[in-house]
Amino acid sequence: MWGGRFAAGPASIMREINASIPFDKRLWKQDIAGSKAHVAMLATQGIVAQADADAIAAGLDTIAAEYEANGVPVNLDLEDIHMVTESRLADLIGPVAGRLHTARSRNDQVATDFRLWVRDAIDEVEAGLLGLQRALVARAEEQADAVMPGFTHLQSAQPVTLGHHLMAYYEMVRRDRSRFADARARLNECPLGAAALAGTGFPTNRHMTATALGFAKPTDNSLDSVSDRDFALDYLMAATQASLHLSRLAEEFIIWASQPFGFVKLPDAYSTGSSIMPQKRNPDAAELVRGHAGRIMGCMTALCVTMKGLPLAYSKDMQDDKPPVFEAHDLLALSIAAMTGMVGTVTFRTDRMRGLAESGFATATDLADWLVREGGIPFREAHHITGRAVAAAESAGVPMDQLPIATLKDIDARIDERVYAVLTVDASVASRQSHGGTAPSQVRARIAEAKEVLG
Repeated sequence: MWGGRFAAGPASIMREINASIPFDKRLWKQDIAGSKAHVAMLATQGIVAQADADAIAAGLDTIAAEYEANGVPVNLDLEDIHMVTESRLADLIGPVAGRLHTARSRNDQVATDFRLWVRDAIDEVEAGLLGLQRALVARAEEQADAVMPGFTHLQSAQPVTLGHHLMAYYEMVRRDRSRFADARARLNECPLGAAALAGTGFPTNRHMTATALGFAKPTDNSLDSVSDRDFALDYLMAATQASLHLSRLAEEFIIWASQPFGFVKLPDAYSTGSSIMPQKRNPDAAELVRGHAGRIMGCMTALCVTMKGLPLAYSKDMQDDKPPVFEAHDLLALSIAAMTGMVGTVTFRTDRMRGLAESGFATATDLADWLVREGGIPFREAHHITGRAVAAAESAGVPMDQLPIATLKDIDARIDERVYAVLTVDASVASRQSHGGTAPSQVRARIAEAKEVLG
């Protein structure tokens, strides 16, 4: 391909290190789409004859069918997907195939292919995240009234509803979807026609190719067009944040499935056994989702480090831009599918959740709030009084709502029988009526909004 400049061929090690076809063969659909758009523009602009363009387009269709049926052949001598395809095109239609590369370079070609691939990847992730949101909302609606302990520092804090807890993850995924949507909007500019780095002297129509490939517009600077990989970094950063959210949900399921918690029973389809301990039900799928988050973060870091010191325009380092994106996408797609399946099929042990909510003095804040409302006591003083009540309940081995009124009055004479109306876990969650609170009525309101958005 570039032998005219060199008298000798590359060393065998150069052949190995230079070739990207083992991984960039994944771009074949995008590469053929870009080539068809490019040759159609060349014909419209009178840069190549229509008959030649038709032969090239037909040949590309044949190659696409071959790739679809048999995969892309890996030939290290041809380096990358662009040259593999061009070589096959020459086999099919002869020297006319050489006209396809008029007014473009592999630099703008790969930038276009990669943008198209990342755009498709975002659409795939978007569909997966939408499915996860729907699963979360469906289970939240089932459990809008189910009481569970709410935690801070993994310590029982205040009672909440399971529906409220699940809807917190809906909100995380909503932000993930918005980040991918933002990334998609930014990447949707077409580099094709920027050529190697300086544009081309041929009378091309870059708006035509951009439109044909579904881009909003062509890129505006040829140097930036071939050297920009922000779109790949945007994808990886959005993928990293999404994977962190999936990992947090996976971690909750792992903890909840343990015997000390016993909040959930994971389905057989997402659990494994032990080779030596027959009683075990291991949450392997959730643990792998948790592990994948670290790998996805590593992919993001890898591309950041690759790009951090590159001068304009294209450098061969950028050949290494694709493996971390491909790896991260595969891991993220698996993680989304696994968590969607787990959310949809997990068995929630709401009796166990409720029992622990009732046993952890989780309504202590409700007593403090009652003292402020009914007794006019400053909150800091109410906090101190409540702390003494908690100590008394702990010493007696009973929940807060089972402390005798005499004991409460000994702690502070301003407490009367009305306080019992706020000391149950049901009263506690029902009182949290602020917008976005855990009260079942608020949870159902958020679920209704979510269902309207999700369609």
